[in-house]
Amino acid sequence: MSQRGLANALKAVIVGVAVCGLIIYFYFLPVWGKAVIRSVPPYEKCYVPWMLFLWATAVPCYLVLLCGWRISGEIGADRSFSARNARLLKYIAALAAFDSVLLFAGSGIFYVLGMSHGVMMLLCIVVSFAGVTVTVAAAALSHLVYKAAELEEESELTI
Repeated sequence: MSQRGLANALKAVIVGVAVCGLIIYFYFLPVWGKAVIRSVPPYEKCYVPWMLFLWATAVPCYLVLLCGWRISGEIGADRSFSARNARLLKYIAALAAFDSVLLFAGSGIFYVLGMSHGVMMLLCIVVSFAGVTVTVAAAALSHLVYKAAELEEESELTI
């Protein structure tokens, strides 16, 4: 696969993930929230705060997709191993870490305030753990891309 083909495939995946995220955040989460309210009426007062909180957690996710789009552009321009890509991967790691902490802390606060159920707290912990996994993977990739960019620059200078 050519660099341009790879970049286009990555951009298609990013668009697909963005669309799926919109469907999840703006259709499924509200529907599930309303189902919880119907089954447990005392949680009705928690619906709006939880929805606003969950929508706030979407912002770092979409910033990650924006970074991924920029990385795809660099790959398409045959600059896969560049300092810019390493920096963008570092941003992805930071955004994933921030989102994980935000989700964990926010769900903990809702739980302490009596606005959440233990199952929701457990679900948020699992999702936060997935975010930590993304953080570690993006940080490792950032380091490797940076090292590869340095090696590529050195090899260009020796020729």
